[in-house]
Amino acid sequence: MKAKILFVEDDINLGFVTKDNLEEEGYEIIHCEDGAIGFEEFRKTEFDLCLLDVMLPQMDGFTLAQKIREINSEIPIIFLTAKSMQEDKITGLKLGADDYITKPFSIEELILKIEVFLKRQKITESAKPQTTFTIGNYTFDSLDYSLKLEDKERKLTRRENELLTYFAENIEIVLKREDILMKIWGNDDYFNGRSLDVFISRLRKYLKDDSRIEIKNIHRVGFKMSLKN
Repeated sequence: MKAKILFVEDDINLGFVTKDNLEEEGYEIIHCEDGAIGFEEFRKTEFDLCLLDVMLPQMDGFTLAQKIREINSEIPIIFLTAKSMQEDKITGLKLGADDYITKPFSIEELILKIEVFLKRQKITESAKPQTTFTIGNYTFDSLDYSLKLEDKERKLTRRENELLTYFAENIEIVLKREDILMKIWGNDDYFNGRSLDVFISRLRKYLKDDSRIEIKNIHRVGFKMSLKN
């Protein structure tokens, strides 16, 4: 088996077809038809990735993602969203999702997204770089996805961790928007650009307790993390 995936989808036909196709690709799929059962499965089983519908009975996908993040800040979460519900995508990203896929979707597109996250996970686990950064008064450890300030610690999601690592490696350097998108998201399309803006806002919020730290918008270019004197 390539990896174990928690798949929570209440549409019986879509759930069956998606599960069957992913199993054909070698994945081990645990399919649940409501969010509450999905959460119970997550609590008792070790998964490599979560694939969550937004509209679910018993517990919606957003609530489920929040509960998953309370237990595991690193596991990739991909949301399934309705084509017309752009706000679902932004809400999901704010809650800690790593990506989304719009219904109706092709299995090939879904597999590509899954493989991207699992490949990154394997690289992270095998490389084990000793990467600790001091950002103002914060200590950031990209190995355990932690951002610390005195006795307070915040666990970051995988994508938050990747983005903050990129900034921490390039303090006082202007990073082009398209370069950030290609490095972290793999492409620089419009919706990924919207996602980047959401993640930038989240990092600013996480770092706000040290007023010297800025993530500046560089008009029509990108962003720069800097420390004011």
